Amino acid sequence: MSRPVLTLPPWLAHALRTQRGPVPWSAVVRGALAAGPLLFAAVLAGRTSVGVVAALGAMLAGINDRPGSRRSSVKRLGVPALAGAAGLLVGTYAGQHTGAVLLTLLLTGLGLVAGAVSAVGPIASGAGTQLIVASAIGAGMPLPEPGWQRALMYLGGAGWLLALRLVLPTPGATAGDYRFDGEREAVAGVYDAVADLLAAAGTPHATARRAALTAALDHAQDALAGPRLRRYASSSAERRLHAQYAAALPLAEAATALAWAGDAVPARAAEGPRRLAASVRENTHTGPLPAPARNAPALRALDDALLHAADAFDRGGDGRDLHARRRTATSVLRTALGPGGREYGLRVALSFGAGAAVAQALHHAHWYGQHTHWYWLPATAVFLVKPDLGPLLSRVLCRAAGTVLGAVVFAGCAAVVPRPAGLIAIVALCGALIPVATRHFAAQTAVVTVLVLALVMVGGESQASWSRIGETLLACGIVLLVGHLPAPGQRGGTVRARLTRAVEAAHAYLTHVLTSEDDRAGRWALRREAYRALAEARLAIDLAAAELPALARHTKGTDEVATTLERLVDTTTACAVHLDDTGRLTPRHRERLAELLDELAERRAHAGLGTEDAPVLPLAV
Repeated sequence: MSRPVLTLPPWLAHALRTQRGPVPWSAVVRGALAAGPLLFAAVLAGRTSVGVVAALGAMLAGINDRPGSRRSSVKRLGVPALAGAAGLLVGTYAGQHTGAVLLTLLLTGLGLVAGAVSAVGPIASGAGTQLIVASAIGAGMPLPEPGWQRALMYLGGAGWLLALRLVLPTPGATAGDYRFDGEREAVAGVYDAVADLLAAAGTPHATARRAALTAALDHAQDALAGPRLRRYASSSAERRLHAQYAAALPLAEAATALAWAGDAVPARAAEGPRRLAASVRENTHTGPLPAPARNAPALRALDDALLHAADAFDRGGDGRDLHARRRTATSVLRTALGPGGREYGLRVALSFGAGAAVAQALHHAHWYGQHTHWYWLPATAVFLVKPDLGPLLSRVLCRAAGTVLGAVVFAGCAAVVPRPAGLIAIVALCGALIPVATRHFAAQTAVVTVLVLALVMVGGESQASWSRIGETLLACGIVLLVGHLPAPGQRGGTVRARLTRAVEAAHAYLTHVLTSEDDRAGRWALRREAYRALAEARLAIDLAAAELPALARHTKGTDEVATTLERLVDTTTACAVHLDDTGRLTPRHRERLAELLDELAERRAHAGLGTEDAPVLPLAV
């Protein structure tokens, strides 16, 4: 008899899941050179409180310091830092000039705005988080400096980490201009993902490989589309990378069509993209590519795309069009004010406001003893209530465990290390550990707890460790209560909003393929938008499915909608490749599209999404 397999509930499985990958040594070095040295310089200058604020700015920026290009890091680190400085400024002056009730209402309003903005995307979410966390710190951490100086010091700390990100070379990088190491690795990753998908064609792993290709294309788009002073790439190295990325799009399209067909492809088909990936990483010419196989439309498209890519690699090109999402101010506002933004904003506002109210009540009741720092409870509530950080119960468990572990570790270290030198060394060590600890929320919480406790002890608060555990547990209780309160309107707003956007993008892509000719650039842009919107919807669905059953039931049926959408977009890509080759669809293509559209309408109705916006498509092509 076979032994029964123990299956963990989704919320517990998520809490135990850890991201894997190589150690980001570049980020580790930057973390070690950020908060610790800033604090050390401030202590030497006799301005310890200034160093504490600058180190906090560097620490929060370090949490956002993820793999990617230097150009994209300007937005990923800079925008949240600006929002954090604004929050620190507002929180400082509000804490100094308003009473407890008015301050709580103001912080609740900030939480509403920050939560709604967080629904726009990852960078907006980071900005919203820093806005309200810094506002709580400004109001609840009394320091001698005025608000504008605190904001400048906070920006200075985050700016120092950003400067390190832009200036320091990547360890071990030797190919080409080191400033574009992130872009080069991202583009090479696209070609590797194409090769992986080709190798998986005709196997059960093809769907996962296609999703990995989507993630690689999204990452490369973001890496290349960062802010710039000029409209287009100005250096030959960057223009070459843009051209190499553009050359990967028809390859990805052909590979997706081959995977959709369900037949294995010749092993040598994956060799070409592998060689192109090596050429990108080593900044060299492609050399000879494997002999083509042209006995099917998708194989002919793959061969043509390889030849085009080899030409683009050898001759270069402008590669101006990244076929990236162009979001207008209207679309951003619509997202923030839509169902997902309203639900997100309401949850954050209630949790943050309740945390601020309880913290001030305990502060005025002298539960803190002689200490005046009450920011920890509302700041903890912010990190707990953010849906993009993981399922609610998983976040609560990880935050509680991480805080207890961090407090115990810090108490042991503080008892033996010299002050302030030992505490500064702890800050530097924790700064280096943050990039590794971000792989698990509990580990990140433990490292951040140790770092913040070291900072406040350097700043003069000596008995913070054990009170932080009590405040964290209070914040966990508040967020769990708010998370399960009934809300106006339909729950699962974030999931439904993202899934609706994915449906609209898929329909736009399908309509373009069936009605427009000789507009490959437009088709690739719509395909990229369709797959990116699908990936965002799938992420939100997976997080919602890992909630407790009382919350997960609100998004029941959305997973089936996403699965049908993925098959529809893959089928649309196969249709596009076939139309390029023959000019008309086969009966198999038309029947499959009709089946998937009917299935999509049925599953949308079952999930409560409605079908009124589904267009009538000209299938008789």
